[in-house]
Amino acid sequence: MFTQRNKVVLVTTLIIVVIFSLTSVMMAKEYVPGTPLKAGFIYVGPIGDLGWSYAHDEARRICDDTFPWLETVYVEAVPEGSEGLYIDKLIREEGCDVIFTTSFGFMDGTLISAQKYPDKIFAHCSGFKRNPNMMTYMADFYQIYYLNGLIAGALTKTNKTAYVGAFPIPELKRHMGAFTVGVREAKPKAEVHIRWIYEWFSPTAAKEAAEALIADGCDVFAFTEDSPTVVQVAAEKGFPSFGHYSPMYDFSPEHVVSGQIAHWEEIYLDFLAKVYAGVYTAHNLADVDYWWLLKEKAVEMGAKPGMLINPTYEDKLKAIHINDPVLGMISVYDLVLKRLEQMADPSMVFDPFNGPVYDREGNLKVPEGLRMSVFELTTMDWAVDGIVGPWE
Repeated sequence: MFTQRNKVVLVTTLIIVVIFSLTSVMMAKEYVPGTPLKAGFIYVGPIGDLGWSYAHDEARRICDDTFPWLETVYVEAVPEGSEGLYIDKLIREEGCDVIFTTSFGFMDGTLISAQKYPDKIFAHCSGFKRNPNMMTYMADFYQIYYLNGLIAGALTKTNKTAYVGAFPIPELKRHMGAFTVGVREAKPKAEVHIRWIYEWFSPTAAKEAAEALIADGCDVFAFTEDSPTVVQVAAEKGFPSFGHYSPMYDFSPEHVVSGQIAHWEEIYLDFLAKVYAGVYTAHNLADVDYWWLLKEKAVEMGAKPGMLINPTYEDKLKAIHINDPVLGMISVYDLVLKRLEQMADPSMVFDPFNGPVYDREGNLKVPEGLRMSVFELTTMDWAVDGIVGPWE
């Protein structure tokens, strides 16, 4: 018998279904070009890390200041694997039209959310998976790591350079590889010794890794960890180092030789302007990949903006010469400038992974006359000859 209680339950259920449906429709509302736009940013680290997340947040604030029609919000220190929960909040509670997720480990969760919210626009940094409403982007440093490697190879006295790595993912393996190519071009017998800390931001772990590498005899330092710790530890021993993602010259003016500086705003400004104009929508992003390098001005080499190489080291680098097959005898200082010019040129007449390039087992990975494709770079998993240490 269909009792009064059954009727109440049925009506209540129908009300809940209607409310849920209306809420879903509201959440699924597609952005209308030319109207106010709201973007949410998800960071893997704290914005005060002075590294990766700090650089992304600087770019977010530049976008906020540039576009009067834009509103942004952010969430910091989000553990990889939890991004879906924060995406839900940014869409359901904050009403975001665009979601930027800024860590390789957010890739699968971002894709799942993009499929869950097909009328929202997603952008994932450093990955390679896309969807009709999800693009990928990267301001990549592999060219600059190669240039830093040239300098490191010239400066090492022990033939042991160091790299403190966060996680063994393709991005870092690509950067380590390019750094090693540069080191070996300047000094063919030099090695790059690596330590993984399995953290994006951990000054304690970075300090321990750097000290262990010093104990192993390393005397020039590069790293991927979102604090200036490695720079500071190296400076205590008088060893040169290279800043990472943000200008780190001020943390050791006598020992930071150069480094990598990100200009994420170049990508964010371009993408958001195109979303606002209706060029990019939730239906045409499957083939959109911003792979922006020196020539797009998305990255800059320098100890700080405008300081390509710390003047303290210029004379040393000008006094060290190598015999290049094409350029002949040339100082490392001049070679860095020449390679920078070649890679910043729209035709990219030089690439760090121009073949032949071998892995550390002696296998030819890039034949002579060829260079790695963007896909090969973004999925790179092999160790360039000259890298010493665990690879996973």
